[in-house]
Amino acid sequence: MFDDFFIRALIAGLGIALVTGPLGCFVVWRRLSYFGDTLAHSALLGVTLAYSFDLNIALSVFIISSLIALILIQLQKKTNLPGDALLGLLAHSSLAVGLVVIGFLTFIRFDIMGLLFGDILAVTTDDLLIIWTGGALILLVLKLIWKPLFASTVNYELAEAEGLNPDRAKAIFTILMAAVIAISIKMVGLLLITGMLIIPAAMARNISDSPQKMVLFSIIGGLLSVLLGLFSSLEFNTSSGPSIIMAALVLFILSLINIKQSIKLKN
Repeated sequence: MFDDFFIRALIAGLGIALVTGPLGCFVVWRRLSYFGDTLAHSALLGVTLAYSFDLNIALSVFIISSLIALILIQLQKKTNLPGDALLGLLAHSSLAVGLVVIGFLTFIRFDIMGLLFGDILAVTTDDLLIIWTGGALILLVLKLIWKPLFASTVNYELAEAEGLNPDRAKAIFTILMAAVIAISIKMVGLLLITGMLIIPAAMARNISDSPQKMVLFSIIGGLLSVLLGLFSSLEFNTSSGPSIIMAALVLFILSLINIKQSIKLKN
């Protein structure tokens, strides 16, 4: 009924949605949306290095994004600059370095639109293996650090007093963020990765009354966004990555309508 490339796109998108749902909740809870953008910008440098040295793109992006995340942690300890200033510094610096490197690679043809907005219809069987294997590992590690990470999100001092080692949980979480960006870059691209993390989670927050429900609704929102986005892309011949994010936006708007109705019922 559908071509193989579309089936692969569906499988890839659903795999990404399962991972970005829980991670996106922590991004919203910890107010780390700009951190996601910083790692996404650094991913361009990872892509250029992958082309330069004939490396796997996901692996190269993961290494560079992880390095940027660790640099951020060290800068927060050694400087008095506010977090948003450090994020801006790293985001724009890594993006500039990536663009400069691209300028030197005149012998390589880049699909700029694919890098920026993704091309989920071009995923291969190897990409699916990376997405689902990497996604399973990310979720496993997230489950292992869930208690200290969630506790430090609610109250950092209390989590530290209880010996939960919130700093270690935070460092591991930053690595997980780098990993999810690495495995999803081909699907939605550099500019839209953060949207896949934030928008379903924001929608879920509007209709949830507990953290567990928010995680569940965030996953469901991501899955629906992928399904609606891909089928609308097929129907209207639009770009797949932006179509997925637009579907997520529609779901977010519907969640706002639900909030208004709830407020009216209470009054």
